[in-house]
Amino acid sequence: MTMTQAVHPPHPRHAFLDRDQSILAFNERVLDWACRADVPLLERLRYLAIVSSNLDEFFEVRFAPHHTARLTNEQRGPATVETYRALTERVHALVERQYAIYNDEVLPALEKHGIRIIAHGERNPRQRRWVREYFVNEVQPLLLPVGLDPSHPFPQVANKSLNFIVRLGGRDAFGRENEIAIVKVPRALKRFVQMPAVKGSKQLHFVSVSSIIRAHLPDLFPGRTVLEFSQFRVTRHSDLALDEEEVKNLRTALRLGLQQRHYGQALRLEVSAGCSDFLANFLLEQFNLPLESLYRVPGPVNLVRLNQLVDLIDAPALRFERFTPGWPVALTPGQSFFERLKRGDVLIHQPFESFDAVLAFLREAVEDPQVLAIKQTIYRTGSRGEMTELLREAVRRGKEVTAVVELKARFDEEANINHAERLESVGAQVVYGIVGLKTHAKMLLVTRREDGRLVRYAHVSTGNYNPGTAKLYTDLSYLTADEALTADIDHIFGHLASQNRLPRLHKVLMAPFQLQKGLLERIDAAIAAAKAGQPAHITLKMNALTDEPLARALVAASQAGVQIDAIVRGACILPAGVPGYTDHVRIRSVIGRFLEHSRVFYFRYGETEELWLSSADWMNRNMLRRVELAWPVTDPQLRARIMDECLHLYLSDQRDAWLLQPDGQYVKAAAAAGRSVRGSGLLSAQSTLMGRYGTKG
Repeated sequence: MTMTQAVHPPHPRHAFLDRDQSILAFNERVLDWACRADVPLLERLRYLAIVSSNLDEFFEVRFAPHHTARLTNEQRGPATVETYRALTERVHALVERQYAIYNDEVLPALEKHGIRIIAHGERNPRQRRWVREYFVNEVQPLLLPVGLDPSHPFPQVANKSLNFIVRLGGRDAFGRENEIAIVKVPRALKRFVQMPAVKGSKQLHFVSVSSIIRAHLPDLFPGRTVLEFSQFRVTRHSDLALDEEEVKNLRTALRLGLQQRHYGQALRLEVSAGCSDFLANFLLEQFNLPLESLYRVPGPVNLVRLNQLVDLIDAPALRFERFTPGWPVALTPGQSFFERLKRGDVLIHQPFESFDAVLAFLREAVEDPQVLAIKQTIYRTGSRGEMTELLREAVRRGKEVTAVVELKARFDEEANINHAERLESVGAQVVYGIVGLKTHAKMLLVTRREDGRLVRYAHVSTGNYNPGTAKLYTDLSYLTADEALTADIDHIFGHLASQNRLPRLHKVLMAPFQLQKGLLERIDAAIAAAKAGQPAHITLKMNALTDEPLARALVAASQAGVQIDAIVRGACILPAGVPGYTDHVRIRSVIGRFLEHSRVFYFRYGETEELWLSSADWMNRNMLRRVELAWPVTDPQLRARIMDECLHLYLSDQRDAWLLQPDGQYVKAAAAAGRSVRGSGLLSAQSTLMGRYGTKG
């Protein structure tokens, strides 16, 4: 196919939605799950924790430029005093709503089920004795209060760690009136502990470690009076930045960077709601933070740790009904993958179908004596590393194993360094991709000797090789023996290892070379078809749409009459339905029990239809600063299945979908359709697929 790429004139910056505001809007949609009556109670608690985790990452990764603009009074550019204030105002409102849900809805509902977090003032004498014993035996030995004076300056406080600041009366052992002390709470301490139940009672009582410590702060300062105190937690900029051109050993440099990550620039300070102005101002001064960066919270300063509480509670009725993924419908248990793939490609729709089939494919390759070589990319495989162990076993069996390990996968750097070292220790060939680019493509290539010739089999995916997240994320796995596609994948592995010029690829679009260009060409083909009065339609599913060249092209397509439907889970800069600008653009976000993660791109121009799967979102970094793949699906049955399960079902979802409005706000699809009762007879794409492939209960 020959296409000519048109040049789309730039639009004013304000023509697009703000990316960081869009990220916060996504978290507001996630928070809605904590409000929904049709969501089990413990899952509502978990969604509160998810929002907190997402906000942590927002500050760690996205907020530093805005914070710097506030400190330097920057008035122009993408990050300014105004962007700082607008984002801060929205985060404050989001956090306020989050704690209101926690205190006014979730905790009272838990109490009705006999589940309580007992504060110090609510404990009876028996409970206070138990808490004191726990403090003395399990907590106090790990605490080291630090009194501040000229020889004991304010200590380094790690990113997202729990701490106490204490104001003391009286004098210390040397007769000095040093009134401020800091108590760090070790991460090793459990954040929630279950107290012994009363005999015959079915109630479950828990206590937080912060409550245990605050009740016994005087024990840490004998001879002094605790005048006031507060929990506090600081969030720091944590995005590792390395000049790879100057780094001689990336692995060593990253290890050093990981040590420094915990002490980056402070960006947010969380304190207890009752923290005095004196203590709050003292902390703000220590961290060089403006008043707007202070978040007073009526509850634990780290709601992420609510996950520990959820895991402690044995109450199946308060959780999602257990879901067991089905074995992929295209596969027969026990059948050889190699024999099956000779008959055609196989699609696995996770988590509705089990990721165990991918592990089984690799395991068969490891155990098959006819397999000579295995090559795999490792981006996020998790800390347990089942696939790493299989690759190590392949080396022990004499197979050539090549692993392209992406050491710079954000917040997975340490796990990936460990995987790399374990693979190298048994003799696997480990490479780290290309300087300046992240290897985000998900590829597994098996080379097998059959009848005197070498035959390739491949697995490519929209998601990671992580058995844990494969149960929580929706992704598409694709198994193939297609000669052209597997040859392309082999060329890409060779390119990543040797860094030689990439040969011409026949099926795959690869970033940073052809992917953005290839997508723009297909948008332009749809524009040409629309102008010629022919059918023109683009349907997209992805996690984020923030690449401006692609967004500009979609604006031009809409103005030419191309019908555009986009299912974008998170950040989206493309406005929808703006008269005279994006009249033909419809954008929805689906937030469900599982994290939407698959990337599917459909283009219809004239009589031509193309369907692509990809590891890449439509973000600038994915297009130009990462190694990414997109590959076509040409099998009619597989195309029809993907169109049905990933596009049509999601475009029909009314229970979990949100619609982007011309003013940049999102409204629930149910409300837009005039339906006021959530979860009652409304279509849910995820629930439909769970019923189609898995087993409940």
